[in-house]
Amino acid sequence: MLDMIKGGWVMLPLMACSLIALTIVIERFFYFRRIGNKVGVAEEVLKLVDSGRINDGLKLSNSSVLPLVKVMSAGIAHSYDPAKAMAAAGINELSVMRRGMSALDTIITMAPLLGLLGTILGMMNSFQVMAMVDSGGSPNAVTGGVAEALIATATGITIAVLTLIPYNYFSARIERESETIEHYATELEMALVKQD
Repeated sequence: MLDMIKGGWVMLPLMACSLIALTIVIERFFYFRRIGNKVGVAEEVLKLVDSGRINDGLKLSNSSVLPLVKVMSAGIAHSYDPAKAMAAAGINELSVMRRGMSALDTIITMAPLLGLLGTILGMMNSFQVMAMVDSGGSPNAVTGGVAEALIATATGITIAVLTLIPYNYFSARIERESETIEHYATELEMALVKQD
């Protein structure tokens, strides 16, 4: 806590950045854990539709909370134009998956810049103190202020690095989910065409 005070007022927005990032990371972690990588329900829906049991496929898909199955449900419900229905549902589900990602991206960029700003302000204060007080060439007059000023930079970089790891993981998961949705939507569209 003493280091935060030494880092100057810039430490307050840095603390806010870290709390926001932590909140988003925890929420996204539980979201992706809940949706998992479960394609079993999607496979079952495909089998039902492929065998001509479209109503059973619709019932099964409506009972699921998985984004993939929700997209498939839209395609079955709008069998007159499943491609457009699944595209619209897919856009909606991907936007839910991306929730908070732009905030994490902003924090990754902003935290080191805020840290650098804190360091520059701290250095300016340190040199102003030196100019007002005759330091007699004492290196402690400069190094103490510089060390305090660098706390903000170290904090900003730490926040950015610790946020970057889950951000990249979530981005990869979103990409994988998007590819899976696209694959199963195409499979379902072919199964529906076969039923006509």
